Amino acid sequence: MWTLLSQRWRARREAAALARRAVPDVLWRRTLKRFPFLPQGEAEGEPELRRLTSLFLDAKEFTGAHGLVVSDDMAVAIAAQACLPVLAMGLEPYNDFVGIVVHPGQARVRRSVADEVGVVHEYDDVLSGEAVQGGPVMLSWRDVRSAGPKATLGYNVVVHEFAHVLDMTDGVPDGIPLLPRDIDRNAWVDTLGGEYAAFCERVDADHDTALDPYGAEGVDEFFAVASESFFVAPHTLIAEHPALYDLLRRYYRQNPTTRLAGRAPE
Repeated sequence: MWTLLSQRWRARREAAALARRAVPDVLWRRTLKRFPFLPQGEAEGEPELRRLTSLFLDAKEFTGAHGLVVSDDMAVAIAAQACLPVLAMGLEPYNDFVGIVVHPGQARVRRSVADEVGVVHEYDDVLSGEAVQGGPVMLSWRDVRSAGPKATLGYNVVVHEFAHVLDMTDGVPDGIPLLPRDIDRNAWVDTLGGEYAAFCERVDADHDTALDPYGAEGVDEFFAVASESFFVAPHTLIAEHPALYDLLRRYYRQNPTTRLAGRAPE
């Protein structure tokens, strides 16, 4: 009885959220046109993406930095791309944060780091995005809005930062998110670790790589960079990292090479 009542309460709550944050048809079509790697049509999961986008907009708080006003176009663009990785999971992995801070462009952040003898060094770090445990997620609008043209490069700042959010669902940013039961943790570590080590060797040797060399900064960044390519340039990823592509396919429960078959770069 209580389970049935709980289900009805959740259904009413979701219906109210969907009504409050319904995305107008014109705005939704415009978003899909600007970001053509998003699912299009029922068979690709577009209705579910639109539903999750509305629920995401209802649950999160957007703040513009440096006087930036976050318009409906901007919020929907960010929300739709943020929901892409969890299209088959639902929004639960995003429950631990609320805030999204949008900067007009890249943000300059002051960092402090202690070296091996304890001397503290300060430097400025320039960021296109950042995700921290418990939020907020910071994004550069300049990078977000260019995600469509930059998709062929495997670049997507929203997917990158929300991959970090998923990575931190177990409390540790180590390239190992909370895994579904059908993925063995040791198998994940072996595959991701092996792909990362080989990737770092190619980067160190100044070889061209399918993935952004920034992924060599750490296995957590490798997971995020690979996730970017998985969703926006899957054919590029699978050509150089077939085992990694298959691992991400099983984790995200999506197969973008099939979805984007008719939109693959020549």
